[in-house]
Formats: sequence, C-alpha cells, structure tokens
Amino acid sequence: MANTRRGFAALLKFQTAARGDRALRPLRQRLFPNGEWALLVVLAIECAVFSQTGNNFLSSSNAFEVTRLAVEVGLLALVLTPIIITGGIDLSVGSMMGLSAVTLGGLWRDAHFPIPLAISLTLLVGLAGGLLNAVMITRFKLPPLIVTLGTLSLFRGIAEGLTRGIENYSGFSPRFLFLGQGYVAGTIPVQLFVLLSAGICCAWWLHRTTYGRSLYAIGYSSDGARYAGIPVARRLGFAYILSGLASSVAAIIYVAHLGQAKSDAGTGYELMAITAVVLGGTSIFGGRGTVLGTLLGLLAIVILQNGLRLSSQPAELTGILTGALLLTTILLDRVSMLARASLRVSKSAEEGEVKNSQVAVLSAVILLGAFLVAGSNWYLVRSLRPQMVNNRGVAAPQSAHKPVIAMMPKAKGDPYFISCKQGAEEAAAELGVELLWDGPTDLEAAKQNEVVEAWITKGVDVIAVSVENQVAISTVLRKAREKGIKVITWDADSQPDARDFFINQATPQGIGYTLTDRAAKLLNGHGEFAIITASLSAANQNEWIKHIRARLAQNWPEVKLVAIQPSEGDRDRAFSETQTVLKVYPQVKLIMAIAAPAVPGAAEAVKQSGRQDVRVIGLSLPNMCKPYVHEGTIDSIVLWNTVDLGYLTVYASKALIESQLKRGVDQLAAGRLGKIMVDGDQVMLGAPFIFQKDNIDQFNF
Repeated sequence: MANTRRGFAALLKFQTAARGDRALRPLRQRLFPNGEWALLVVLAIECAVFSQTGNNFLSSSNAFEVTRLAVEVGLLALVLTPIIITGGIDLSVGSMMGLSAVTLGGLWRDAHFPIPLAISLTLLVGLAGGLLNAVMITRFKLPPLIVTLGTLSLFRGIAEGLTRGIENYSGFSPRFLFLGQGYVAGTIPVQLFVLLSAGICCAWWLHRTTYGRSLYAIGYSSDGARYAGIPVARRLGFAYILSGLASSVAAIIYVAHLGQAKSDAGTGYELMAITAVVLGGTSIFGGRGTVLGTLLGLLAIVILQNGLRLSSQPAELTGILTGALLLTTILLDRVSMLARASLRVSKSAEEGEVKNSQVAVLSAVILLGAFLVAGSNWYLVRSLRPQMVNNRGVAAPQSAHKPVIAMMPKAKGDPYFISCKQGAEEAAAELGVELLWDGPTDLEAAKQNEVVEAWITKGVDVIAVSVENQVAISTVLRKAREKGIKVITWDADSQPDARDFFINQATPQGIGYTLTDRAAKLLNGHGEFAIITASLSAANQNEWIKHIRARLAQNWPEVKLVAIQPSEGDRDRAFSETQTVLKVYPQVKLIMAIAAPAVPGAAEAVKQSGRQDVRVIGLSLPNMCKPYVHEGTIDSIVLWNTVDLGYLTVYASKALIESQLKRGVDQLAAGRLGKIMVDGDQVMLGAPFIFQKDNIDQFNF
C-alpha cells in the first residue's frame, strides 16, 4: 500500500505539472515549456554569422539543401524523442540502418526481388530488431543502455557478416533513386516530405493523445504510471519497436540518397540523433521533452555543419562546437532539476522569486554559450580568411575574380593525401587561385557528397574530387556540372559523364602490371599471395585489381591470388587483416598492399609474426615505409610523386577555367612539370616508379 500511495502521489505531481495553470502561464512558457526558445536564438545567431561568412548561405536552394541533409538523422531523432522521454535510450538505431541497407540491397540484387517487396521485407527487419530490444527491456527488465549497446554490435556485426564488410550494392533504378535524389519543382527535395510527415505525426501522437502523454508519466515516475493503471511494459515495447521501424525507413532513404547500400550505413548517426534530441531540451533523465525542441536541435546541428562548410572552415569544428553545446545543455538540465527540487521546500512567494531568478540565470548562460559559439565561428573565419593588405597596412584593391578551386581527398588524415595537399598548395600560390581543401576524415562516401553539395551552394569555380565510391558521388557531380561548375576527378575516377577530366597519376594497367610482375618475380613464378586494399568500393583500387587478375591469367598462371581484404585506409586495420590472412592462408608468401597506410600496417604484421619467408610490396609513401624497406620486410613500393599529383590537379583546374584544357587538346603546360600529355579526357601524370632499398632515401615525402 505504501508503494501504491507513493506511486499515485508521483503521478498526481506529474499530472499537475503537465497541466499547470495554462490560463496563467505566459505564452512563451506554453510554446516553449523546456526553454526551446534559446535554440531559436542560437539559430538566429548562426544564420546571422554564416550569412556574412558563407557564400549563398541565405539562398532558398541552400535552405532546402540543409533540410535534405537532415532527413535520415531527423527520422532517428524523432523516434528517439519518446524513448528518451520515458527515461530510456536506443543506441542501436545507426546499426539497424546498416543492417536494413544491406538487407534491401541483397534482396533486390541477389534475391532478385522487386524493389517494393524488398522495401517491405526491409521494414520487417527493422520491426524485428525493435521487437528484440523491446522484449529484452520490458520482459527481462534489462537496462536499455546495456541492451541497445549489445544490439548495436549485433546488428552491425550481422550486416558486416552478410557482406563480409566489403560488399557494395548499387545500380538501383532511377525511380527508386528519385526518393533520395529527386526534387519537386526543381528545388524541394522529395525526402523532405517524409521528414515533415514524420514530424507532424510524432508531434500529434506525443503531445495530443493519451497514449503519448502516458510516456511522459512513465518518464516522470514509472512506478506511479504503473500503479495508475498505465501498461508501462506495452508502452515502452511499442516505442522501441517503432524505433526499429524508423531506422529501416531512414536506411531506405539513405540508400536512395547515395545510390548504394553498404554495411557501414548509419555509422555514428545514433550519436547525432541523440545529440539533437538532448540539445532540443529533452531531459536525459526522462519526463520532459518536445518534438519542436528536437527539430530545433536538429536544425542547429545541420545549419552549423552547412555554414562552416560554406565559410570554408574545417568540418571538425562542427563536432567541437556541437559537443560544447551538448555538454552545456546536459549541465543546465541537471542544474534545473536541482533547482526545482530545492524550490519544492520553499514558500510560494519565495518560490516564484527564486524560479524567476533561476530562469534568468539559465537563460543568460544559454545566451552566453550561443554568443561564444558565434564568436568562435566569426573569429576563425576572420583569422583564416586571406587578407589582401599591402606593406603599408592599407587594404589592396581586389582583383576582378579570384578563381576558387575546391579540392577533396578521400580522407584528410591519410598521409598520402597530406602530401598531395602540399603540391596543391604550391600550385595555388603560383597561380594566384584560392584553394579550398576539405573532405571526410575517414573513407565515407556520404560525407563526400555532403561536402560537394556545400561547394555547389557556395558557387566555387572547380570541384576536384578523389572519389571514394564511383556510383555514390557521380549524381552530385552531375548536379555540379549542371550548375556550371567545372568538375575534375583525381587519384580515383567517377563515372565519365559526371566530370570534365580525370587526372590520372598512372594508367591502371601500368600499376597492375608492375605490381603483378614484381610479385611473380619474388615468388619465382609460383605461389600464393593476398591483397590488402583500402575499400572494396574504391574505384581506383578495383581497377588495379582487375588488371592484376588479367596479368596473372596472361603471364603468371601458377601465381594464385587467394584473398582480398579491406583496410578502410587504416594502418591498424591493415595490421589485423594481414594477421588474419597469415593464419587462414599459411601458404601465402607475399602480401600486396595497395593503399598507403596498408603497406606499413601489413609489414608490421609480417614482422611480428616472425615469418621470414613472407615479403610485402604495394603502393605507399617512401617516408612511411623506409624502416621496413631497409630491414627487408618490404621489398619495394610502387608509386608516383604524390606532391606532383596535387600540383598537377590545381594546374589542370586553372586551365579548365580558362578553357586552355578542353577536349581535343593533347598536352597541358603545368608549371615546373613542363608539358603533360592529355589523352582524351585524361591528364596523364606519368609512369609509376619503383622505390627500393637502393633509392628510397633519395625521396622525402
């Protein structure tokens, strides 16, 4: 009976707090019960700052682009809002996106199911995943954090197991791709209607139905809700099942957006979605939150991302500033809870006075945080923007137009691309052009698309991309060309109709043949070897592998390629994959690593294994491999001058702007590189070079 009385008392407090005295509450508190108005201030400051620092930020096309980029994360954030209101959490939504994506791709391509049926079965997979979470949480009374942390790994593991982590489904029909890439009236993204519909339905369900209001009661006091007759287990179970379904819907839109389905779909999306929900005022302790707040939190994040890119700022700032806002929000939420607890024991007159002062203090802190964010953005923009000042300190008159060349690597942190950037900056200084260098920190096709979209809005003159996924990026590159922007690919190519020219560091055939002949020589014409690549969706690596296979069949039939394993451009991943290969295929005598970080990673694995009979070759940078070359673990590496590759890309971009590079031209003047051959729509850097013990110390890159 004591528990029952406490439960009814808690529920009565919740109902009183929920109803309040609406007639006496100010309009601001009725519209923004959790202080969501502060996010409107943050959004206004963001828009004010980025309208000054980012080209075309306030254009209607950019406004719709911002909403398009928010759809997948927005669907997850909307479905996580009721879960967090109940005091729970679902960390598995991003992994469910990955599982749903490969399910859709596999059913359509491998099982030959029509797209409508494949979509229906994919939604059932999402429902099944949500049901698993629901049963574990409601039936077995396990903590949501532990359950969904486990299913996060489970769902992602199943997706990677189904595809071996390397399968990439593409080639979907234009009708399906229209869902993620199409526009209504040429401006409004189709998938925006999905997000708007989901937002309206979620707001009605959560705020206007008895069912939705019961979730607040559960978050406020689950015991009180249970004693009041609310079926807590069924309410919670439905919320988690709905979460799984929404994750599948987000995955379908994600696949239609990128034109590909991979097991890494949705990686990190759960954290962005949770950030949007909590930033929007939903309490991580349960019992409080609104759909409006979630949508405002989502907009604050995506506008920050978009504005930083349009302002030519490093994308990493988004994480720093978003993290600062999130920590501040959680801290304020905790302070607010403590303040409310202390107010319960105060007199009513004193309570009103203290409450007003607390709100004033919290509001001031929120505004201060917003101004700090805006100020840091402004300072970074002003400090990094090129200043045209003469020796007397007087601003020099600006030229008619300084060409802007936007250049994107596959991964900014990869030493290979860092050396390419060195050459690009050298050429930009010689030619007097503005160079924008940005891209994902990891091999992620979705992030490449986002960066290109921002550059289209910014209105750069040339976009030069080292392509991670040929199919995924070609659609957005075509869009850039339709907007009058010149497009160049370098290092790895897109589909030919998506760009003007490709800067070819060496012919794929030349690279493949050189590597194969070197491997055959070390194996004395017979034996087994394995390849450690970057990503099996990378166009250039796949082209090299095609020519490696052709050379083996033509000249070296007794040399067997037994395995191809991805390193995802990560040295540690290459190390572990090489260890696996050596254990699974003990007869392997050579590892061919065809990504810059993969070569030293493979060499370290061979060295630690003690296998003196195994040698490593591949494509990498001399400075990364010198110790292993000198000790004999690496026999040789094949490469071109990466600094020259970046240098040539900028020179070709400038020539393309000035119409000096066009179809029919057979050579290009490229500064210190002299005359460079142009073959059709490809600019040829030159033949690959073999770095060995006797010459590797002559190079420093």
